[in-house]
Amino acid sequence: MLGSLYSASSGLQQFQNKLDVIGNNIANANTTGFKSARTTFEDTFSQTLSGPEPSSDGTGTGPGAVQIGSGVATSGITNIFRQGMLNETGLNTDLGIKGEGFFIVRDALTGQEFATRAGDFTKDTAGYLITSDGYRLQGYSNAELTTRGDIRIDTTGMPATADPNAQIKSWNIDAYGKLHVHLSDGTSFVRGQVLLQNFTNPQALVKQGSSLYANLVDAGPLGGSTPLAEPPGSGGLGVIAQGVLEASNVDLSGEFANLITTQRAFQANARVITTSDEVLQELINLKR
Repeated sequence: MLGSLYSASSGLQQFQNKLDVIGNNIANANTTGFKSARTTFEDTFSQTLSGPEPSSDGTGTGPGAVQIGSGVATSGITNIFRQGMLNETGLNTDLGIKGEGFFIVRDALTGQEFATRAGDFTKDTAGYLITSDGYRLQGYSNAELTTRGDIRIDTTGMPATADPNAQIKSWNIDAYGKLHVHLSDGTSFVRGQVLLQNFTNPQALVKQGSSLYANLVDAGPLGGSTPLAEPPGSGGLGVIAQGVLEASNVDLSGEFANLITTQRAFQANARVITTSDEVLQELINLKR
């Protein structure tokens, strides 16, 4: 059987995978905090017809190896963690990161933590900042900024000089993640602080859907085997912008260019299969 059939077949399969990646990138062109992916290929095992021979005079000019490749394989699908554009929304609960880092959110039921660049949070009836799935934003959860836990907007930790009956008038999160609560009696205090996490090997993060990433420990987080998020603006982390959202970093023009070249490569491999089939047909016809 012609080896070109199998080589071209592997090409069809791998280029289909690349088309799937491109299609997913384009589909998420407007997904908040989405990071695009890129497919890379590698050649597979080569059949060696004859090995290299040493030169008789030691100059290294002897015949080289004669090899025929057996196709292509996907060597990796790499996530591109380039900063997306920050778009103003005007909503207090929308947060964006200028620079490096990820928000950490926690499933209140299981305790599992996830990383995300999507800052489209909302405030639930209990005052917690949550994702669309109900996962709570993490940081310092007390006014003294010593206890790590769920970020909550309420009057806990209000100054002793404040009116005990004072209500929350407004609140804001500054560039360094500190949650400032302003009360109806004119006093204000720091309720907590949003913390960020970063990774030495973000490619080890595993997408979980809903713009969330799991497998945090294997990705090399700050704090090592016991991940410990840090204040924005420290340790190489970016700062927080309130009232903005990070857009998808998908480059549509680049994706459409990749789509065209991938489509042509797919067609070329399909043509190789057609040609190989015609050659086999000619071989069969030799018996007539």
